[in-house]
Amino acid sequence: MKLAFISLTFAGLLFTTHSAAAAAWSRSGSVSTPRGVYSRSVSGSCSAGHCARSASTTGPNGRTVTRASGTNRRGPHIYGHWRTVTGPSGGSVTRRGFVRAYPYY
Repeated sequence: MKLAFISLTFAGLLFTTHSAAAAAWSRSGSVSTPRGVYSRSVSGSCSAGHCARSASTTGPNGRTVTRASGTNRRGPHIYGHWRTVTGPSGGSVTRRGFVRAYPYY
């Protein structure tokens, strides 16, 4: 429930984008709620068939949750993807998989 609340809260934020290159980006922002201030920073990049994204959210209690994910091309019409979520106590979970994308003719 808390993650859904935080996700919905951040969905309404306006972020400023700072981009050093066309394939790299970052944004950050914060929101004040009755429970305190939540801060979020997100960055990503794409290069040579690989895209990566990293996000961290810090709550009013100082605890941080980070998420890192990426996608890469493994072959014709095959893409691999992964995501790692690290909780505030340091425990993490990683998921991996692949997708076959067939062209539409």
